Formats: sequence, C-alpha cells, structure tokens
Amino acid sequence: MTAAAARAEVVVPATPDDAFRLFTEDIGLWWRRGTPYWNDAERAVDLRIEPGVGGRFVEVHDGEAGTGFEVGRVTAWEPGRRLGVTWTQTGWDGVATDVEITFEATSDGTRVRLAHTGFERVPDGARAVAGYDAGWNEILGWYAGAAQRRKEPSR
Repeated sequence: MTAAAARAEVVVPATPDDAFRLFTEDIGLWWRRGTPYWNDAERAVDLRIEPGVGGRFVEVHDGEAGTGFEVGRVTAWEPGRRLGVTWTQTGWDGVATDVEITFEATSDGTRVRLAHTGFERVPDGARAVAGYDAGWNEILGWYAGAAQRRKEPSR
C-alpha cells in the first residue's frame, strides 16, 4: 500500500527564478532555528542545498567545514521550474523519502508546490505523512514571509 503524500503550497511575490533562488541559495536564512524541523537543533548552525543534481542537502553543524547531518541529495535541479531532493531524518536508518518542489508563474508571482512522497518506506509512514503535511505548510509559510519581506521597500 502506498502512503499518502504530504503537500503544501504558497504563492510568493517573486519570479519563478527568484523564488527558486530564495528556496535554494537562501534556505538557511528563512528556515527557522529553534523549531522541531531540525535533526540536531542544538548543533545546527545552517541549512544548505548544494546546487546541481547530486548536491547535498545538509543540516550544517560545522559552518567552516560545511559538515553535519546529510538530509538528502538533489535529484532534480531546474532553476525556476523544479527542485527535487531526497529526505531522511534521524530514526529512519538512512531510508530516504522524496520531496519535489515546483515553481509556476502566476499573475501574482509564483505558485510554489511541494509534494513529499515515499512514506511507505519509513517506520510508521502513515502517521509521518500527517506530521509532515502540517510541518511543510508551516515551513512554506516562513518561506512566503521571507519572499514578502524581500518585495517590501526598505524603510
């Protein structure tokens, strides 16, 4: 049986290229510290997605060396269109799920859709879907807030 997907969606006031850059290059600026969305919140100092297929998605514990917990690897890198990454967390014994984020131009900016699948491969996957569904919606809310702040003129 296939577990359901966790999904989230926002519209941000940015072009698809700018929305993609904010999501990838600046993820460490808008992904909030001190939240449950870290594997080792005590040691985490940054979050990075290395560009290109095969790049690491890493929760950085040593900023100088760039080392830490490898959340996953980039599986799709299409700036302004699509980002794919594998996703694992502590307690999953290295089993990975899949996250796909698409960027689609709208009259208001860019619709950013996230689908997180593969929960049938992880322990208690059905329950994990509900938690990730709520979590991704909160996280994309932070992302949308960051996009909005970038659009606002300086005071």
